[in-house]
Amino acid sequence: MTGVREWLQTAREERWGMLTDLVFAIVWVTGVDLIFRVLDGPDWAYYMFMAAGIVAYFGLVWSVEVAKEKQ
Repeated sequence: MTGVREWLQTAREERWGMLTDLVFAIVWVTGVDLIFRVLDGPDWAYYMFMAAGIVAYFGLVWSVEVAKEKQ
């Protein structure tokens, strides 16, 4: 019975992790797109900001892990 509980807990954590990933991606892409629609910046800067989302994502994940360890 404990195996089922552990499996359910892991599935629940993975689901919230995927939802967090999706929300971050939507917010980042929407934010960059809105900024570049307003400022009408160059294409290379647009793509650099999109790529910077990868670094920002890992920074978010790292800071969440650090915060969880401190609790």
